[in-house]
Amino acid sequence: PPETHAAARERTRSGPAPVTDVAKLCVCDLLVAQCDVNCCCDPDCSAADFSLFTTCSVPIVTGDSHLCSQKAAIYSLDVEANPPERIFKLIDQVNPSVFCIYAANYKQALSFSSPEMPTSENFDQLLKQFGSASFSAEPDRWNVNTDAQNPSDANETYRYKYGVPIQTVDAFLRLPSPVVSSWCSDANPAGFLVNQATKCTRSVSVEKCGNIQAVSMLFYINSSILAVPKSSQMVNITVQSIVVQSLNGMRTLLNGSDVLRLPMILDELCINIVLGVSYHITYTDTGEIIEAAASFVLGAINKEALSVQQSFEISFTQVNTKPVPLSGNPGYVVGLPIRAGFRPQGYPFPVEILFAALNTNKYSQLTILQSTSNQDCLAAQGTRTPVLFGYNMISGCKLRITAAMKCQPLTQTLLDLLKGQSFPEYVASFGNSQAQDVLDWVPITHLHTSEQSDNDRIYNTFQSSCQIPVSLEIEVKWTKYGSLVNPQARIVNVTATITTATVKQLPSGRERTIPITSSVVFTDISSPAEPGYKAWPTIDVKLPFDFFFPFV
Repeated sequence: PPETHAAARERTRSGPAPVTDVAKLCVCDLLVAQCDVNCCCDPDCSAADFSLFTTCSVPIVTGDSHLCSQKAAIYSLDVEANPPERIFKLIDQVNPSVFCIYAANYKQALSFSSPEMPTSENFDQLLKQFGSASFSAEPDRWNVNTDAQNPSDANETYRYKYGVPIQTVDAFLRLPSPVVSSWCSDANPAGFLVNQATKCTRSVSVEKCGNIQAVSMLFYINSSILAVPKSSQMVNITVQSIVVQSLNGMRTLLNGSDVLRLPMILDELCINIVLGVSYHITYTDTGEIIEAAASFVLGAINKEALSVQQSFEISFTQVNTKPVPLSGNPGYVVGLPIRAGFRPQGYPFPVEILFAALNTNKYSQLTILQSTSNQDCLAAQGTRTPVLFGYNMISGCKLRITAAMKCQPLTQTLLDLLKGQSFPEYVASFGNSQAQDVLDWVPITHLHTSEQSDNDRIYNTFQSSCQIPVSLEIEVKWTKYGSLVNPQARIVNVTATITTATVKQLPSGRERTIPITSSVVFTDISSPAEPGYKAWPTIDVKLPFDFFFPFV
């Protein structure tokens, strides 16, 4: 009768049968057909020999020390007996290490076999076997296997998870990439929610271009994608756009994208060969793929061409959301813009529009004033540049003040110049923070300071004056978050300080020029690890040097 799921689970818990009989192992048995002194496991020793032993040189014998659980042979001497005698016990030993092997069921690993050396005769065969992104030695059926499906699993709803290869009706969605060399390998699967961009070289010739599948559009769209893993629901890959590139590099977008253009020979040229493919996958929040589109770049080669460079890209967008460029995944990447936004009216409802795009900033980025060549502040209004993570920045302009200028309009103009039309209220703590994750957004703290000289204080007691903003200083505090091995940059605080200055009323016909500046400073507030203190939980375990033997 078929094995039940409970029985399979119990068999898995109990562990596999031992491969090595430790009761027959004896590492101190060095002499042939003779008893080795103090070797308690030597089968050539008799009871009389054991009575003369002073100790057991090898008190415990085990098999592979990396196994999680195994049999162990324990040897000792009972010196109180007359005469002294050897004591043998066979016990179950549990490995306390965090890293251990549950079952040594790969038979080829139990013995060492010399690797096959590459030669001119077998090189192509070895490259085909081991040249892909992943390969397997195809071992025998695993001993520890719970393939007996639980009846309750039959009704389980499968869904794609991050990094899981996107399945198609025949295998998986391929994203060709270079492996050993720059040549393309079609064995690289596209992972769900993993944005990738690759470039590789493909061997081609004009005479055979019609027979090379990898340069044809059909090769990249003829296999439907499974909406969810292990399902019969399929999603066809549609052609979103086709761009034709000439031999001199000029590109033209075709009006109709519903026509399949296959490679063909025309006037000693092979046209319509695929130079680039860009996939765009639309998915739901439950991990289901609902749409798949491909954009192509087609080109031509002449008879002198022996190879062509291809580029491939894949991106993902959740349904009912607008794609927004990320600045890291998850932590910020140095040189990418800081993502920002503001809270609309009616918060907290609806959440999905919590961080909307700014009117002057369609990508929701934190920006500052951009310097211009003429340094005229009034001419620089509306010119902004994004704040790039990790880059301290400073910009500015010059403001020419005349006696005819009014204080209140001038103050508002300078505020708009420094902060922009809609200064954001929040910044994303991570480079991939989503709008619906409210706790992933850090509010911007606003401060105001003033600078005033002693001469201005004395003068202002007699004449009217005006306080105008002259600088905006943004301080971004960030910290290293996560693992010590691969820390991620996380923003924890942002402060925007407006500094005002007192400007006295000018006499008629007089002018004055003052500098207006904007600056950004990044401060790392990560706490260094001190002796005896761990900034993050770690496991103080080191893998044995031969843990993955015989694999490299």
